Amino acid sequence: MQYRYIVLINTTIGAFISQLDANIVLISLPTILRELPGTPTFYGIWIIMGYTLVTATVLLTIGRLGDMFGRVKLYNLGFAIFTIGSGLCSIAPNGLFLVLMRFVQGLGAALIWSNNAAILTDVFPATERGRALGINQVAGVSGSILGLVAGGVLTTFLGWRSIFWINLVPGVFATAWAYLKLKDLNPHLKGEKLDPLGNVLFGVGLTSFLVGLTLGALGGWQATDILLMVAGVGMLTVFVYVEMHVENPMMDVRLFRLRAFTAGAIANLLVSISRSSIFLILIFYFQGALLYDAFTAGVLLLPFSVAFVIVGPLSGALSDRFGPRLLASTGLILTAIALFWFSILPYKVPYPILALPMVLTGVGGGMFFAPNVAAIMNAVPPARRGVASGVSSTLFSVGSLVSLGLVFAIFGATVPLSSLQAIFAGLTPPAGSLSVSLFIGAMHQAFLILGVISLIAAIPASQTGKRPKETIIYVATDSP
Repeated sequence: MQYRYIVLINTTIGAFISQLDANIVLISLPTILRELPGTPTFYGIWIIMGYTLVTATVLLTIGRLGDMFGRVKLYNLGFAIFTIGSGLCSIAPNGLFLVLMRFVQGLGAALIWSNNAAILTDVFPATERGRALGINQVAGVSGSILGLVAGGVLTTFLGWRSIFWINLVPGVFATAWAYLKLKDLNPHLKGEKLDPLGNVLFGVGLTSFLVGLTLGALGGWQATDILLMVAGVGMLTVFVYVEMHVENPMMDVRLFRLRAFTAGAIANLLVSISRSSIFLILIFYFQGALLYDAFTAGVLLLPFSVAFVIVGPLSGALSDRFGPRLLASTGLILTAIALFWFSILPYKVPYPILALPMVLTGVGGGMFFAPNVAAIMNAVPPARRGVASGVSSTLFSVGSLVSLGLVFAIFGATVPLSSLQAIFAGLTPPAGSLSVSLFIGAMHQAFLILGVISLIAAIPASQTGKRPKETIIYVATDSP
């Protein structure tokens, strides 16, 4: 087997299982809130957000470390950490322990996810890169979508702890295989240093903002919640200033001088905000408002994955021939239409009607992701692909966190806390149908806002690169 296909298979496994765990917990969350001792709604939110938060805060540093010391080494380490974290999650005795072990899982996922696109880009020529990245991206997003179905099946028949067991065998296999077969091909960067101040400002600032947002959404916006959010925004603002002036920045702002990279990265951020909460909303609709079990809810979400898996690989191949602009921007317009559609559907709408915007959302995502990531990777020189991949993935993770926080804030401002906690746990709200009515109103409002964001994302997506060529020119005069 040619080496590049060994790389493709291994990194595809990594993309699949790392993204599987980003969503597999979503479908199981109502069960976890009911069955795991010491798991209030706040911990439940952070069982989801903690995984993504750790990933977001370390991706850029890992991208830099990969360029400095070898992407494959960190990638292999990520598989090992992710597998250990999965095992520890499965034996969690309480909610706090599960939150902490999800942090461990998130670190492993960050090591995998920040390096796999760069490793693939190193071994595939530009004329085949879209197809390879398309397969990898489809595996990742398919993992996040199929995780909902797998989580529903496992939770219903084997209990919620089984959602972490399924990572163990592929994790051990892929760790050993990557260690034996993968190797770094590009020379490592010399003389680079880390950016500890930037790391602290970014990590603490983002965490502070999100903790304040979730506490405010659930607790009625106390002064401390607002103070935490303001402090977080302040630290993130200082982070941007530091990155513009420090010698070895955590986020290489020079990459944003490349038009195609900037357009793709901004589109990635906005798409993440618009899409990352769709499953969360529908899961709580199915399990909280309609009182379906986890298995039924997971099966009902299948139209997303079917549509995405069909369209995703095709869009990657088409991107290699015709460029990413039309595919990516059209996909986002279709996604916006689907989200607007969701925003007007009534309570207990017949399922075939509900499935139509699900399919449209899957098609839109399949058209966007592979062309956009190919445009981002093609826009930067080989030595900076680790950093570029890290920046792009970080923006996507930040967008996911903003999306989750935004949706929790919308629901928290509309639905009484007791009713919201009951719906999140899949229980009958104490206030009866009135609380469900408020939930549906908040759901419509959330989908409307997410649809507007998807429509805005189509603007930068339409400005990404043209058809890729083998020669890549780095236009910044003081290029690294």
